[in-house]
Amino acid sequence: MLTSELTLPAPVLLVEDEPLVCRRLEGLLLQLGYQSDALVFASSLAQARACLAGQPVALALVDLGLPDGSGVDLIAEMHAADPSLAILVISAWCTEDAILSALRAGATGYVLKERDDIEVALSIRSVLRGGAPIDPFVARRIIEELRPRPAEQADPAGPATDEILSPRESQILRLVAEGLGNREIAEQLHLSRYTVECHIKHIYRKLAVSSRTRAIHTARSRGLLD
Repeated sequence: MLTSELTLPAPVLLVEDEPLVCRRLEGLLLQLGYQSDALVFASSLAQARACLAGQPVALALVDLGLPDGSGVDLIAEMHAADPSLAILVISAWCTEDAILSALRAGATGYVLKERDDIEVALSIRSVLRGGAPIDPFVARRIIEELRPRPAEQADPAGPATDEILSPRESQILRLVAEGLGNREIAEQLHLSRYTVECHIKHIYRKLAVSSRTRAIHTARSRGLLD
């Protein structure tokens, strides 16, 4: 189902420092029809730059959180060298700054690591067909960022409708209220620690708090933890 009549530009540069994620993405690329010798691996910015100095690539899958810096810098360099290069971000980072910085630097698409294999594979297929796949969560963050903001007014009754926590945020906040740390939450929900941290930052912003204790207190006072 995933391998029907795709043009497979090669070589593919896969920039990812987590071995398990790297093997997962390698498996998806092989399922799509790539041969092992068409895949080039880098676990850092330095390795990626060395690979690019030795040969041009036709497709790049890039993580943002790398041991020696941000993948955004690499995206900007690759885009400057070849504006037509397809670059798909596959990352746990989901803050507005990270998303918009990557897209402004030249990323073609953006998908979150927490998505299942089918969703990630479909994003890669979309890039191969000339598309610009954007993860639904990422698209929502972009829309919220671009939407004109009305003059802010204090509302003693509580948060506006569009500031109510998402189901995932509510789920994470309940686990926070149970005393679980970020790593424990990540393991229980099968998410990366970075994704959990990202959701918690959104919870803080929506509740206008700056600590776990205040988030729990505020959510309970507003009936969001009932």
